[in-house]
Amino acid sequence: MKNFNTQAPYSRRFTYAVLALLLAAMTACSGLRLAYNNGDTVLYWWLNAYVDLDRDQKDWVRDDIGKLFDWHRKTQLKDYVEILRTGQKQLQGNVTQADLIADYAEVKQRTQTLLLKAAPELADLARSLKPEQIVQMEKKFKSNNDDYRKKYLSGDQEQRQKLRYKKAMEQFELWFGSFSSEQEAVLRKASDARPLDNAIWLDERMRRQQNVLTLVKKVQQEKLSKDATVTLINGLIKDSFERLEHSERKAFFDAYENSTAQFVLTAIQLATPAQKAHAIKRMQGWIDDFNSLATQAK
Repeated sequence: MKNFNTQAPYSRRFTYAVLALLLAAMTACSGLRLAYNNGDTVLYWWLNAYVDLDRDQKDWVRDDIGKLFDWHRKTQLKDYVEILRTGQKQLQGNVTQADLIADYAEVKQRTQTLLLKAAPELADLARSLKPEQIVQMEKKFKSNNDDYRKKYLSGDQEQRQKLRYKKAMEQFELWFGSFSSEQEAVLRKASDARPLDNAIWLDERMRRQQNVLTLVKKVQQEKLSKDATVTLINGLIKDSFERLEHSERKAFFDAYENSTAQFVLTAIQLATPAQKAHAIKRMQGWIDDFNSLATQAK
C-alpha cells in the first residue's frame, strides 16, 4: 500500500506542483479527471507566482508544460494504476512495514523520473530569467517560509503534535473513512511516537531554496548554455534525493521514515474490514480515472 505524506520535508516543489491537482482531487469524493485535465493551467499559475513570467516567456512556458503533461499521460498513468492495484492487494493481505517503505521508495523514484524529464524545460526557464524575476523568487521563498513558521513553529510541542496528528488523520479518513474514538487514541499514540522537529524541516527547506537560487544566479551571471544548465539541474535534482541518505541528520530522517511507516501500518492493522473495503473502493475509483485519462493521450 502507498505510504501517506504525513509532514514530509520540503523538496521537489516543481514535481509537487504537477501532482498537486491530483492530491486536491483526492481530498474530494470525485473530480480527479477534471483536476488532471486542468493540471497544466494549475502548474502554469504556480510557476507564474514564483517568477512573474513576462510576455515573451508565457507562450513557450505554456507549451512546455503541455508537452510535459502529454508525456506524463502517455507514460506514467498506467504505472500509477499498478501502484494502486498493489495497494489493494496489500490491504487484502498482510502488509508489512518493509512493504510500506518499499512503496515510499518507489514513489520517490517516480518523482525523480518526472523531474529529470522536465530538466530541459527547466533549463530553458532558468536561462530566460531576469534579475527582477530571481528577486521575485527570493521574496516568494521568504513568504512561504514565514507561513511555515507561523503554522509549524508556533505553539508548544503538544500543539505541534496535535497539528501533525490532525493532518495525518485527514489523510487516513480519506482512505478509510471515519475512525472510532478507541482507534483514534491508538493512532494518536503512534503519531506522537514519531520524532518531531519542524525546525529541521524548515532548515532543509531553506537549504534547497538557496541551492535553487544559487543555480539560477550562476546561469544568469555566466550565461551558461542549455546543456550546461541541464547538467546543473540534473545534479541538483539528484542531490535533493540523495541528501537524506548522506546528511549529517541521517539518523533523524531514518527514524522519522521508519516511525511514520509504523504509524501507517498501525492504521492499516486497526482498520476494520469495512474500513479496508472503503479504501479498496476508493483506490478502484482512482484506477478507473487513471485508465480513462491514459486513453485520452494524444
